[in-house]
Amino acid sequence: MLEHGGNLNEAARHYGRARSEWLDLSTGINPRPYPAPAPAPDAWHRLPEPSHALEQAACAYYGAPRLLAVAGTQAAIQALPQLRLQQQGQPAQVVVAAPIYAEHAHCWRRAGHAVREVPYDDLDEAVRKSRCEVLVLCNPNNPTGAMAAPEDVLRWSTLLAARGGWLVVDEAFGDTVQGNSVAAHSDQPGLIVLRSVGKFFGLAGLRLGFVGAAPAVLEALADWLGPWSISGPAQQIGSAALCDRPWQAATLQTLLAEGERLHALLAQHGIRASGTALFQWWLEPEAQAFHESMARAGIWVRLFTRGAGGIRLGLPPDEAGWSRLQDALNTWSQRG
Repeated sequence: MLEHGGNLNEAARHYGRARSEWLDLSTGINPRPYPAPAPAPDAWHRLPEPSHALEQAACAYYGAPRLLAVAGTQAAIQALPQLRLQQQGQPAQVVVAAPIYAEHAHCWRRAGHAVREVPYDDLDEAVRKSRCEVLVLCNPNNPTGAMAAPEDVLRWSTLLAARGGWLVVDEAFGDTVQGNSVAAHSDQPGLIVLRSVGKFFGLAGLRLGFVGAAPAVLEALADWLGPWSISGPAQQIGSAALCDRPWQAATLQTLLAEGERLHALLAQHGIRASGTALFQWWLEPEAQAFHESMARAGIWVRLFTRGAGGIRLGLPPDEAGWSRLQDALNTWSQRG
């Protein structure tokens, strides 16, 4: 199983510091989650039937013509390579943008597809000039924050659809840049859009996400995933969050401001980072040492060891957290 951020149990065990004493900046999840209402009593008792209210709320929020609710986008990331293999009867030539959320390449390879990881800047050539049948990218990218223009994404999708191919675009971090989303076009042949409730709404534990695609793809995916995939409480809480426009507007402004604050704080320490409103990332020549320095201060950050090595930081939840991060960065900058 691949390693991910948020693994505080491992941090506590390795460093001998209780979970409650850590400042967890290892994920890109909103540190101030949506105030989830208590679900109706029968949500715990009844088998969860498909929720038309949840689908309507999601389509309105994401601007998509139709969506399938899934138990977090991870469920779709794991299922789509298997579904493609089932439908085509043979492995596909898959191009995955790099660097990227590691589960994408991992799941396509595990299903037996031929996977090639291509830098973001080379995606256009990879789609136009190679035997690419499936393109997978995060937009905004996780972990770098790089973004492909919507017109480029739609052009690539058209090229791939003409070959019977797919373009899978993971928009898990797209809530703070909704104008960059292609969810409105997700019923076009070959385009598959993934959206997550976990990041912007800070409800990762809810395990709720959505897939936008042509009706035939959604029907096949729903059949593959099986019944009762979204719990009753998740349906009710997700519907409330997706309909709460005042909370969404206030949260968007807060996250945009705090994303700029984190970028500026890192720049003060000579760190040239990129990212989104929810996280910052940079190539770090001393990535392992930086990770260790933060851990000694009780701050858990995301360490990337592939390639040149990198660091990703999420947002502190409060002023005490900002102060702890400032102190830890001061210590790092002043190292001998």
